[in-house]
Amino acid sequence: MLSNAIIGLREGLEAALVVGILLAYLTKTGRAQLKRSVWTGVGAAIGLSVAVGAVLQQVSEDLSERSAEIFAGAMSLVAVGLVTWMIFWMRRTARNLRGELQGKLDTAAALGTGSVAALAFVAVAREGVETALFLWTSVSAGQSAVAGTVGALLGLAVAVLLGRLIMLGAIKLNLSTFFRISGAALIVVAGAVLSYAIHEFQEVGFLPGDDATAISLSSAFAKDTPLGLINSVLLGFSNKASWLQVFAWAAYVAVVMTVFLRPGSTPAKATDATDATDATQSPAVDATGENSDSAAQSSTAETEKVSAASAASR
Repeated sequence: MLSNAIIGLREGLEAALVVGILLAYLTKTGRAQLKRSVWTGVGAAIGLSVAVGAVLQQVSEDLSERSAEIFAGAMSLVAVGLVTWMIFWMRRTARNLRGELQGKLDTAAALGTGSVAALAFVAVAREGVETALFLWTSVSAGQSAVAGTVGALLGLAVAVLLGRLIMLGAIKLNLSTFFRISGAALIVVAGAVLSYAIHEFQEVGFLPGDDATAISLSSAFAKDTPLGLINSVLLGFSNKASWLQVFAWAAYVAVVMTVFLRPGSTPAKATDATDATDATQSPAVDATGENSDSAAQSSTAETEKVSAASAASR
């Protein structure tokens, strides 16, 4: 439940910020009539996400036990890959997210309402599909479907609330700090999913070492106990874990966390959520400093002109 809440919060806030940026920019530029197209794209993205989850569950139920284990292991690896990519993609693009989206929206608006809807659809569907895949993986790993769904919905609800408050200017959230902390948490959770994938492949004989037990947990770590919940969220181990599972989890977390948290791996300037979403911000003040540079260049040019005129008068 906790892992799904983390995913829901992280993915939901990203989607909420994207939608907020698009809507605010349409209002600022006098194209409020295109907001309906944005919501159409958002609705379609939500529908696709639900459909992906339903298809995954249906396919899993229709397969034999062995095939279902292979399918679950493969989808778990896909989930790990998507989550890892998402963490580093957001770290790289968070600073310039507003400018990129506004530029794409200008292009889409020139092409028509369908393009605007498509832009919103793609932006939100990416987050939604990742959430659906991760939720299905956690349920396949033995988590209660009800608990997993409730956790994801709670995370999404908090994300929507935070996104709304940010857009209204009621709160300020440092996005660099938020994405750094949530990214670190997701790395640990993704390691648990990787451990589960290794377990499934060992069960069907694709990987060796299923009998080489590294950890054997007591009844105190049963899934319905507090310690069992912590174990399932952070490590992804069941009552026992093989050496290969432990090594895969430790290696993934150590390598990815080191790269993610290394000095200089995040933008030097922290980006405040209001900077990322405030579409009414004056063009003279830009987070990238480009307008400030232009102003400085203009000032230098004017100074040179004055100096030249003074020299000519002499």
